Amino acid sequence: MSTRIDLTAPDGTTATLSTHGAEPVSWRVGGTEYLWSGDPAHWNRHAPWLFPVVGASAGGKVKVGSESYPMAQHGFARDLPFAVVERSADAVILRLTDGPETRVHYPFAFRLDIAARVRLAGLDLDVTVANTGDAPLPYALGFHPAFPWPFAGGTRAKDGGYAVEFEQAERPFAPQVGPGGLLLREEQPIPITGHTLPLDPSIFTEAFVFRNAKSRRMRFTGPDKAIRMEMADFPHLAVWTKPTAPFLSLECWTGYADWADFSGPLVARDSQRLLPPGAQARHGVRLTLEA
Repeated sequence: MSTRIDLTAPDGTTATLSTHGAEPVSWRVGGTEYLWSGDPAHWNRHAPWLFPVVGASAGGKVKVGSESYPMAQHGFARDLPFAVVERSADAVILRLTDGPETRVHYPFAFRLDIAARVRLAGLDLDVTVANTGDAPLPYALGFHPAFPWPFAGGTRAKDGGYAVEFEQAERPFAPQVGPGGLLLREEQPIPITGHTLPLDPSIFTEAFVFRNAKSRRMRFTGPDKAIRMEMADFPHLAVWTKPTAPFLSLECWTGYADWADFSGPLVARDSQRLLPPGAQARHGVRLTLEA
């Protein structure tokens, strides 16, 4: 059974995390909700963590040595219970470790800590991946939050006043997404001009994946407010929604889905990290409402 943990900052900013997947399910500033509701009519999640893979795996499996292991899209962490390690009024640390339920998919020893803290108009999330075993740990990590669209007046229409602004000009092409969520070598154009992607629901058929992005900050801008998302050690970014869904997802990843023509072992997966025994890696996300 999952537990919900409420956090409150001195200015009244609040957040709620679920022990199910260590997922943030609410972030309120000035009493207004800025995380997606999780309405199952559109998408039944809020802001899941993706581990130990990001995206789809070829054949729904990963290869380790001579064995193949079933692996769901985006891995298993988002669907497992995390333990509460520390808790205070404005912060919490949640932890997932390997066990029988993970080893049927991923035969490695690990520790995954998600630390959350609310602050003035913001929510900070720090992640530590630790290799607690005696073999190198191949992993990818991702954060997949969604935000209401619209959230600051205006509409979702082409001229509704919303855009995604990147810290730096990004390449206006992304891999096409094929059957089962695998990436194709063919590219699709992205209607981005320099730093800015004007938002229009009709442009989304699949996620726009910015591999090896230059930016370490994205802003989801509305007519009178913006949600700023800053990332530490997440080299790949994505922007996604469904044409009829009233949300927008800004994602940051250390890895991404398999290419459709890939058939190798997990350690050879494109952009998968390899963490030495006893080592730790840290990643971070900082959300801020700009009024």
